[in-house]
Amino acid sequence: MSQPRIAVGGFLHETNTFAPSPATYEDFRRGGGAPPLSEGAALFDAVAASNIGLCGFLGAPEARAWTLVPTLWTAASPSAHVTHEAFERITERLLGVIRAAAPLDGVYLDLHGAMVTQQFDDGEGELLRRVRALVGDAVPIVVSLDLHGNVTPTMVEQADMLIAYRTYPHVDMAETGARCATALARLLASDQRPAKAFRQLDFLMPIAWQCTAEEPCRSLYAEVAAMERDTLPAVSFLTGFPAADFADCGPSVIVYGVDQVSADGAADALSARIAAQEPAFVGRVFDPEAGVREAMRLATGATRPVVIADTQDNPGAGGNSDTMGMLKALIACRATRAALGNVFDPAAAQVAHEAGVGAVVRVALGGHSGVPGDAPLEAAFTVEALSDGQFVAPGPYYGGGRLDMGPSACLRIDGIRIVVVSRKAQMADLAMYRSVGIEPLEQAILVNKSSVHFRADFAPIAETILVCAAPGPMAVDPADLPWRRLRPGIRTSPLGRPFVPAAEPA
Repeated sequence: MSQPRIAVGGFLHETNTFAPSPATYEDFRRGGGAPPLSEGAALFDAVAASNIGLCGFLGAPEARAWTLVPTLWTAASPSAHVTHEAFERITERLLGVIRAAAPLDGVYLDLHGAMVTQQFDDGEGELLRRVRALVGDAVPIVVSLDLHGNVTPTMVEQADMLIAYRTYPHVDMAETGARCATALARLLASDQRPAKAFRQLDFLMPIAWQCTAEEPCRSLYAEVAAMERDTLPAVSFLTGFPAADFADCGPSVIVYGVDQVSADGAADALSARIAAQEPAFVGRVFDPEAGVREAMRLATGATRPVVIADTQDNPGAGGNSDTMGMLKALIACRATRAALGNVFDPAAAQVAHEAGVGAVVRVALGGHSGVPGDAPLEAAFTVEALSDGQFVAPGPYYGGGRLDMGPSACLRIDGIRIVVVSRKAQMADLAMYRSVGIEPLEQAILVNKSSVHFRADFAPIAETILVCAAPGPMAVDPADLPWRRLRPGIRTSPLGRPFVPAAEPA
């Protein structure tokens, strides 16, 4: 018997429809905290040894027995909508390989689950619909998803199995890909498709409180893993990405079973367990100066840095990583031995490189996104270090991947050091500070433009972690966003009011 022929690829984007900048084709071509666009056999090398779903799939024992047909793999930093040109250009190239490779025995796709394009609210649903139309109903399609996926009925209908990460920070992306290989092998060995049970929950979960190393998610995800057995081959709980203004935004549960009764029973039980934890998805948030003052108080006598999450400017959730609220608070509070990263400002980085180490430069730093309540910080900064921005990020989130932040610099003002970069990626690895000569372990305060992913590398070295809400496009409380198109009745924050669409103008 010939080896099964399996098409593999990936197309990932997490869309914040309230963010200031769209995702263009060029953003996908370059990547952004992820490998650049890779096609054909080159994608195997591009994702090798990375914490990426496709990497885990390729390394699984089951996949080694198959003939793999590479399509493409690409991802762009979270942002506003994927442009129509980018979606169509990438999708058609992926479909072209599948079309030319027919007939196939199976398809594996590494997707995110929260892509919104300028034309399609449900980017993954549209992609899967087109793939299904090409390969037919008999060919199994298995998909790995980020646990922040906003899963839609179309996605569930078009794929045979959707399998989501179970960690946030995401340290199991490759592991999830390997689970997908096991699931696909099971489908190839059977004439039966699993029964599907899909439930959408009725409140949005703030991402700052979705960390799976903390309650309530720690216990909930332990239960998810424990539910899987021969009769329930895949169980997923997706906390959702609460910044996409369309009807299917929000948390969900997907269960696959040997029969519909088993799948429905497990989905209902898990949904009820999650619903009972709704009050636990709320935590303490500081305003910028209050957070800095608390960090300074805690740092007195501490032997490790106090870490502050600048959560509302998280480039991993659609922020531009350039707001100045936390930096201005550090200056106002006269913080010392403090560092902040990353500030995305290619122009400031260029000025620093032209001036050289030791120079004092006057720049209007950051604040270029037009975020309400934010503005550039015009001041004199000392250039302490320069870098080409290329380095390995060995921490658990980036997983040893090689990052290219473009021309980068360490700028200092008073007792505060700032990592200035030319490309966006959230501060989620200690190496990002070290790349410009800042030793994070020697700082009293670290301010990270990230919501949760930073915890994977920073929690072990942190005295404590505080969450601050400076101006930015990723609201720590989803209820603060100007929603228009959610499904009626969903609560826009835990224990909040049900959403009621505004009346259409007469």
